[in-house]
Amino acid sequence: MIGRVLAALVLVWAFGFLWFAGALPQPVGEVETDAVVVPTGGAGRIDRGLEVLRDKQAPQMLVTGVDPEVTPDEFAAEFNVPTRLMRCCVTLGYAAVDTRGNAAETTLWVVDQEVSRLRLVTTDWHMRRAAAELEASLPPSVTVVRDAVPSEPTFGALFLEYNKLLASVAARLWPV
Repeated sequence: MIGRVLAALVLVWAFGFLWFAGALPQPVGEVETDAVVVPTGGAGRIDRGLEVLRDKQAPQMLVTGVDPEVTPDEFAAEFNVPTRLMRCCVTLGYAAVDTRGNAAETTLWVVDQEVSRLRLVTTDWHMRRAAAELEASLPPSVTVVRDAVPSEPTFGALFLEYNKLLASVAARLWPV
């Protein structure tokens, strides 16, 4: 009996992983939002967030999880952000060190900025967990638009992220 239950669980896990890896989230295209949030950590994320700003699809951007040693001038130079755009529209958040911290930092900023429609820009393999953490943290009145940055993740990265997603869901369902 226990062997069958374990076998069933392994099958569910395996089919879930196949779905997770085979159906990665996609870019959203041109959609207007009140703001865009970009967690640091993956190639192309910040560039995509800045593209959203430059195309006027959102008037402001939070970059969450920025290394405390990175100054706004260094950030602007690294990503070729004009001073005018940096001053008016880009906020660097230094409080977060992980995905859950990104969600907490973003929630404080969203409430302060009175954002009701937020675009989340992150890597395709990271989108599901980042969005789940963010949506669990935000007020229910805030809509999250998912804008995935395409990547070519390794099997190991997908395996790790899938299990992190499962752990994140389990932690919300059965808090300790």
